[in-house]
Amino acid sequence: MKAIVKIMLVAAFLLGSTVGLANGPAIAEVDKKIITLEMDPVFVKRGDKILMNLLNVSQEKVSLKVYDSLGRLVYKETLDGKLVVEKAFNFEKAYEDQYTIVVSDKNGTYRKTIAVK
Repeated sequence: MKAIVKIMLVAAFLLGSTVGLANGPAIAEVDKKIITLEMDPVFVKRGDKILMNLLNVSQEKVSLKVYDSLGRLVYKETLDGKLVVEKAFNFEKAYEDQYTIVVSDKNGTYRKTIAVK
């Protein structure tokens, strides 16, 4: 009698597993609209260099600009389709001034100012 019960339990388990696998994965896919991840860029200063790193989850356009203290555009670059945006800004040979790095993506605009002496 115990053997019949064990065989029935195994058969029920196998049948349940087969039906579950036939209907697709037990865990549904995550809807990308539910989870939003917004990351600010990270700026690290090393001497007269600024290292910028941005996790661009949306992989949309990212604009990088550098302005001097008079608001003149010194550098401009647009990147598209990159998951990780990394850039090193080298101010070693720059004139004495204050420079502002502006990073813009679909989530906002971020600024970092550096004084070159």
